[in-house]
Amino acid sequence: MSIQDELAFAEGWHNIMLAAAIALLIGALLIFLIYQLKVSLIRTFKEKHDFINGAEIKWLKWVAILIGIAAACGINLYGKDEIGGPGVSFFVRLFFSIAGATLVIYISTLILQYYYPTRLNKKLRRLRYAPRISKAGNKMKLLSEDEEDVHLNEGMQAEENIFSIDYDVWVDEKTEEVRIEKYQGHLISLQCNNCSFYTMRVVREEIIERAEDGSPKELLKHYQCSYCKNVRATQFNISHKESDDYKHAKPKHKKTSKNIELIRIDIHSVLGGKKTFEFQSVEEVQKFLAEFDFDKVA
Repeated sequence: MSIQDELAFAEGWHNIMLAAAIALLIGALLIFLIYQLKVSLIRTFKEKHDFINGAEIKWLKWVAILIGIAAACGINLYGKDEIGGPGVSFFVRLFFSIAGATLVIYISTLILQYYYPTRLNKKLRRLRYAPRISKAGNKMKLLSEDEEDVHLNEGMQAEENIFSIDYDVWVDEKTEEVRIEKYQGHLISLQCNNCSFYTMRVVREEIIERAEDGSPKELLKHYQCSYCKNVRATQFNISHKESDDYKHAKPKHKKTSKNIELIRIDIHSVLGGKKTFEFQSVEEVQKFLAEFDFDKVA
């Protein structure tokens, strides 16, 4: 290959990499902007919540992939005057560009998988609990777990009892308009109290107490963090009320648990073991502490 051919190859390769890098960065920007536009066009908080929950990380992964490939093209722009023909230095530089793209994509994937869900969860919570407005233009009230049961039928109660579905009930106290929103149970991972990432998922469930008729009364859910492997357990009461029990019933307030969203207890053993338990009311904590045996849950 003559010197002119080498210079022509170097110039052509440089131009291709430059154009590709610019095009890929523009593509990544367009994907991000299109996604933001789609989100902004969604009218209700519930629909926006569901769309973001199912699509945001997927769209951002495509952005990361394009940026990673653009980084590879950028690395190939280095040493334009030294590239020459497709010799050893050319393939070494090509190898480093592929390695650079792989590193960018890999790190971005880790961030989106382990760190970003923390931010995403906060965004989803803002959407889920943002004040709703009724058809009459009044601000609606979000009912507590105890209050919402009067508006859920037997099937909905069963779904919540096994934690496959979670329902939010909004009520306009002036016009009595009721709005029930359905969310997938544990679709969003819980926050790990060890690494602070939202990577805590249910791995096992067990019935720890049964009623006199043999039906389950209390459920213990075991969680494990997919990142740091930390474990914890949360106790839940299983409702056995029939649908007729909720007809025309008035919402009740549990004064002992007012303004309490969650109670968490960390128990450390002298042997270095650690267990974390979460409860929804003070009564559950008192009962748990009265019957607790570390060896039985170790």
